Amino acid sequence: MQERSVDWGRRPGSFSLVIVAGVFLIALAWIFLRTDTQIVQSAPPDTPATPEIGRRPAAVLVAPRDPALAELRRDLRHEVPEWRSGKWSALVVSLDRGDTLFSVLPDEPLVPASNMKLITTAAALHHLGRDYRFQTFLMSDGRIVGDELQGDLVLYGTGDPGLSERFHGRRESVFEALADSLLQLGIRSVNGDLVGDGSYFRGPLLGPAWDPADLNEWFAAPVSALSFNENVVTIQISPAAVSGGLPVVTEDPSGGGFLYRNSARTVQRRPRPRLWLERLAPMDSIRLEGEVNLSDRPIWRRLTVADPVLFSARGFAAVLEEKGIVVRGRVRAVEDGRRSLIAGPTLWAPRRSETTLESLAVHESPPLSEYLSVVNHVSHNLFAEAILKTLGRVVRGEGSFEEGARVVERFLREEVGVQPGVTEVFDGSGLSSQNIASAGAFVDLLLYMAGSEDWDSFVSSLPEAGRRSGLRRLYRTTAAGNLRAKTGTIEGVSALTGIVESKTGERILFSILANGVRSTSAAKRVEDRIAVRLAELDRPLLSAGAGAPGGD
Repeated sequence: MQERSVDWGRRPGSFSLVIVAGVFLIALAWIFLRTDTQIVQSAPPDTPATPEIGRRPAAVLVAPRDPALAELRRDLRHEVPEWRSGKWSALVVSLDRGDTLFSVLPDEPLVPASNMKLITTAAALHHLGRDYRFQTFLMSDGRIVGDELQGDLVLYGTGDPGLSERFHGRRESVFEALADSLLQLGIRSVNGDLVGDGSYFRGPLLGPAWDPADLNEWFAAPVSALSFNENVVTIQISPAAVSGGLPVVTEDPSGGGFLYRNSARTVQRRPRPRLWLERLAPMDSIRLEGEVNLSDRPIWRRLTVADPVLFSARGFAAVLEEKGIVVRGRVRAVEDGRRSLIAGPTLWAPRRSETTLESLAVHESPPLSEYLSVVNHVSHNLFAEAILKTLGRVVRGEGSFEEGARVVERFLREEVGVQPGVTEVFDGSGLSSQNIASAGAFVDLLLYMAGSEDWDSFVSSLPEAGRRSGLRRLYRTTAAGNLRAKTGTIEGVSALTGIVESKTGERILFSILANGVRSTSAAKRVEDRIAVRLAELDRPLLSAGAGAPGGD
């Protein structure tokens, strides 16, 4: 009997349907694999929609119709995956087209280092405005009798970090102008104390999560409402005049209040061991050990001061002495508002307490926009942190790291639209390794700022690539004189966030964060190659009808 094959459940003609369905599924899978799932524009590529400034593009599949974009993505993917020892978060978005060009874990929270300064800058422009100015006051609770001020003279600061030669030619220039104001009032002596008052800010002077190993360095200067010379002193150590003598230590400027334990020696032979300096913490004494040759040149070292308010008051006292104004009392400092003569100061100026106070003189800083250039061009931590504390004082009534961070966090949530958990703010400079943010959060910030009236001020604060006074990288590349971006570097961390124009003038926003890398220098070379590749992107601009946001 001939066996008959049984096809359970198969209907006539269904085999061909299975084949067709299988081919269809294979085709779909092939399209999906060829298409980069990174992003991008919701409108078809041949009919680009005007992007909505301030919002990140929606994540949808890109139709494979743009060979320039496909090539760009292949090139950028080649750069990042070879880094297996570190974590990366990257996002690249076109400001003009509104599509995402490339992304790698864009919402991965990582340590951003000095890219935090971009967030501080944006929050400051939003809450304070580009024309905000810090004020420093001379106040007194006494009367002027003849040529004498009968009472205490109070130098009251509201957070200005710029009482230095950076803006005023000479670091004492502001103090000299204030002293001249006293002379114009006929004051030649003060029958009371000279009081430095830093009570406008509260809380610790140093970031609560800063690395203790950094606290002696100029970039970790204490953050006070009253600052002078950026709260650092240059120590010069010179050989003694004769062999066997102690090396000579001088301070520039004086008044740092340092204590020294000098057991070093000057010798005629080769020093063994060579001179070295150690201070374990800002409040500790400075140890000098080792040897220095009679013919050696002076050794220089910049150190942070432990008490910036007292340091400022001493600096002002020295200027008063030079001007012939005698202070008969002590030079002292006040940081606790309960001990301040200026009770309950308002946001911009002190007001009188129950004791009658008189404002004798006031200094106004340059506008905030000039300070923001220092924050981002120089990556100056003191300026960033003074602005953070000022945000806390102006917006929430307390000038502290904690309240300033709250202001910035709320700005990111309520204004920029960053989701909770993507960022955590501990300071304004990025010196803390506990700060976290993602590349997506930074691009969201850039998009928000691009749609605001502060965009020009924000972008102009960023260093320009290939400039000695800006971002000292990318010389002789297509990004030089084109890209503007903020760098970030602490141990194991590198970051670069900003804007660059493509070959056709398309404005591209980008953020690249790397954590846990073995070499930050090598990571920066990756950032540079990505930046150059973005500058070389060659695809047509939007048609005139589509319009480019933020353009003329």
